[in-house]
Amino acid sequence: MVPIADTTRTLDVLNALRQLGVHIAMDDFGTGYSSLGYLRRFPFDKIKIYRSFISDLNRDGDAQAIVRAIIALRRALCIYINAEGVETIEQAQALMKEGCEEVQGYLYGKPMPQKDINELPVRSGVLTAPAEPTDSSVTVAKSA
Repeated sequence: MVPIADTTRTLDVLNALRQLGVHIAMDDFGTGYSSLGYLRRFPFDKIKIYRSFISDLNRDGDAQAIVRAIIALRRALCIYINAEGVETIEQAQALMKEGCEEVQGYLYGKPMPQKDINELPVRSGVLTAPAEPTDSSVTVAKSA
């Protein structure tokens, strides 16, 4: 993420995208340029808690306090939360207990090609056959 220099233009573009039905997420919240000020100025639908806070969640009281504070912001601002980098059951349970409604990480699956994603429901027994891919198919990429 980079700092947003032209706030007015950026806000106009983000609002136009939202009118088209695009949901906007702030990635790596709590680090770098993903600041509280941006939450106040821009129309984010979701914030993604940076993975280092999650990896330290059950070992570091400060990380736990930061995650709790971010989830409290979620409640106050009526915004969705996603926790990145969930790798253990203990992390997932701690996040659920705090009220985090969405998680991602190696606990649930590793980055994979789209063809493998389309087969997941079949392998898990949820569906009998995958839908044909369309232009709106989800693409999964590994985040750094």
